[in-house]
Amino acid sequence: MNKDKLMLEIIKQPWPWYTSGAIIALIMVILLYFGKSFGFSSNLRTLCSMAGAGKKVKFFDFHWKAQRWNLLFLAGAVIGGFISATLLKSDEPLQLSASTVSDLAKLGIGFDGGLNPETLFSINSLASPKVILLLLFGGVMVGFGSRYAGGCTSGHAISGLSNLQVPSLIAVIGFFIGGLAMTHLLFPLFF
Repeated sequence: MNKDKLMLEIIKQPWPWYTSGAIIALIMVILLYFGKSFGFSSNLRTLCSMAGAGKKVKFFDFHWKAQRWNLLFLAGAVIGGFISATLLKSDEPLQLSASTVSDLAKLGIGFDGGLNPETLFSINSLASPKVILLLLFGGVMVGFGSRYAGGCTSGHAISGLSNLQVPSLIAVIGFFIGGLAMTHLLFPLFF
């Protein structure tokens, strides 16, 4: 086996969970050094500002060129996701703990070995009014929550907490409470 194929096989293997934490920490140190803060939802604001929404809505009226670096991060995330889903995709089924599979089954979600459950994320699932309503409600709540909290989960949980910002800690606690409420109270109503 040549070096290229060996390297590709190493990259395709599941990486330990702490790898992502180390990479996120490295990125945060670099951003802190350059005085930048990270958040994905700010890219939507930047894109709307670029499209001219600032002429109609004051929220979008800002100097968007100062956020070009964040747009590059967004583009890199999309390209990286595409590469990992196509070129680096493993043929092995996802390894999920038996207790998680059991918990999913109790919610009516069958585990088929994929990253996203077919019950919720397939084209066929869009025929179900329950799934459409759940996705629509979830999207509205995430959009409203991001705007109301002044940032998204990545901005508050990664950037805000690394800057020791108390509002970000409060927002992250709220995100966890919302996630628990969705999982244990609202989601069982739909499935």
